[in-house]
Amino acid sequence: MRTYRQLLTERLLAAFVTAGITPPDDLVIEVTNASDPRFGDYQSNAAMTAAKLLSTKEQKVNPRAMATQLVEAMDLTGLCEKPEIAGPGFLNFRLTKEALQGALSSLITDERLGVPAVDAAKTIVVDFSAPNVAKPMHVGHIRSTFIGDSLARIARLAGHNVITDNHVGDWGTQFGMIIHGWKTRLNHDALKQDPIHELVRVYREINAATKADESVLETCKTELVKLQQGDAENLAIWKECVKLTLDQLHDIYGRLGIQFDHYLGESYYNDALAPLVEDMLTKGQARISEGAACVFSNGMKKPEEDPFLINRDGQWTPAPCIVRKSDGGFLYATTDLATIDHRVIEWKADEIWYVVGAPQQLHFRQVFEAAHRRGHSTRMVHIAFGSILGPDGKMFKTRSGESVGLLEVIDEAIERARAVVEEREFSDEEKAKIASVIGIAAVKYAELSQHRMTDYKFAWEKMLSFQGNTAPYLLNAYVRTRAIFRKLDGEVKLEPEVSFTEDAERQLALKLAQFGEAAHDVLEDFRPNLLAQYLYELAGYYHTFYEACPVLRSEGVTRNTRLVLADTTSRVLKSGLGLLGIETTDRM
Repeated sequence: MRTYRQLLTERLLAAFVTAGITPPDDLVIEVTNASDPRFGDYQSNAAMTAAKLLSTKEQKVNPRAMATQLVEAMDLTGLCEKPEIAGPGFLNFRLTKEALQGALSSLITDERLGVPAVDAAKTIVVDFSAPNVAKPMHVGHIRSTFIGDSLARIARLAGHNVITDNHVGDWGTQFGMIIHGWKTRLNHDALKQDPIHELVRVYREINAATKADESVLETCKTELVKLQQGDAENLAIWKECVKLTLDQLHDIYGRLGIQFDHYLGESYYNDALAPLVEDMLTKGQARISEGAACVFSNGMKKPEEDPFLINRDGQWTPAPCIVRKSDGGFLYATTDLATIDHRVIEWKADEIWYVVGAPQQLHFRQVFEAAHRRGHSTRMVHIAFGSILGPDGKMFKTRSGESVGLLEVIDEAIERARAVVEEREFSDEEKAKIASVIGIAAVKYAELSQHRMTDYKFAWEKMLSFQGNTAPYLLNAYVRTRAIFRKLDGEVKLEPEVSFTEDAERQLALKLAQFGEAAHDVLEDFRPNLLAQYLYELAGYYHTFYEACPVLRSEGVTRNTRLVLADTTSRVLKSGLGLLGIETTDRM
């Protein structure tokens, strides 16, 4: 299975050979969706790019003449009309009516809806969400959780072997305070009612006490050391904290429709840290500096590309990655290196994707470079993202300055959605279900419709609107596609014979045929917003079709064609929203 973009690219490359033109080694032949549908369905500037690369001071290559050669050499039988040459050498391609009709007909029985599987499947580990134990998930987890889940879904559909790992923060100095608070201030009744809330209360009280009384801080340090040394009581308390947190996390992820293959937290790698650092020291990958084990620049990269150098006042100075502190303690970098070892050795990862905020860019540059020095050739990618802002354009916080809880956000979204559907003629059970679908979809889509590096304002009115590029708009578009079939008696048999009589039919069919391209485009730069934009545009094409082409009042092949278009649009919207982690509803 190949997309039209892939087929045109292959035939354009073949045309260079047929025309006797040797393309430059650094020529990247690209066919893109047409920016203006009046001039075609697809376009390419390959002739212009090749002409520029092949030109010399002595002899300039005319790009329009080259475009003419390519057009004459291209075999587009059964695919396109003769390409048009525009301006200095742009190639515009328009698919034939027969090709699009055939594509639409094939989608009737295609469970993948035109999404091709990759030629070479990889094992990809996706690391996302990663909340901390004994702390509630907050609005800051939205971006990592939703982006990571969507990328994992799309990579799986593309044919990759995807392993999702929630690298929870279940180890660290905070547990000294939590354990001391558990022993001295815990309210067991409150713990049963809301475990995380009670653990946060205890932690905050003890944290405040350490600042007022240094002896409390020393007690906490003692409790932490006992935990690290395997004290039975402290270990049991820690395990209970982890269990209570994971129980709540499973509940939250369940509501959001998100699943993980593994929950291997920081503690899983504790025993690997000391041997890892010793191995790095032995092999010269790290060295001792002021008592700490550090990774320094090895001088193999340009200073501006070296993660272990930083420019201060015009001078490149060392910025080492510490893997063991002078007191013997380990850091996030050490744990991340041990995690990479596990994922590469045990899971045979070809790629590891880290969906983590932009402020961690230097950390991951250093960790990836250190891992490569240790012999790992696995591709590691930091998929960074920006921040969620409040309506005032500042970081989204409560009035008291604390992070807004994720559960509170989801609950409020559902409550606001319930107000929208309250006057509809549904049972209370149906209203609750529909409100849940709309509310959760609104929060997810508000995130995933943004470029991941964009800081965006969290605005309830916009995300719950039925107008514009929102989840309610797309859900309503899906409902409209299903409404046609609810009006028909019994099961409708869709026939493969289709024929376009209106331009709106052709435009919708073309957009449906581009679903596979949109899905794969996401993985090029890890941008789910490209799929969201595609679905929004598809809904627009469907509404145009719905207004221009009566479905149930038509007859024969025309009626079948329009039913196929409606049904395929329905399936693509459902599948596409599903790739964004969004559930649909047949009524709203």
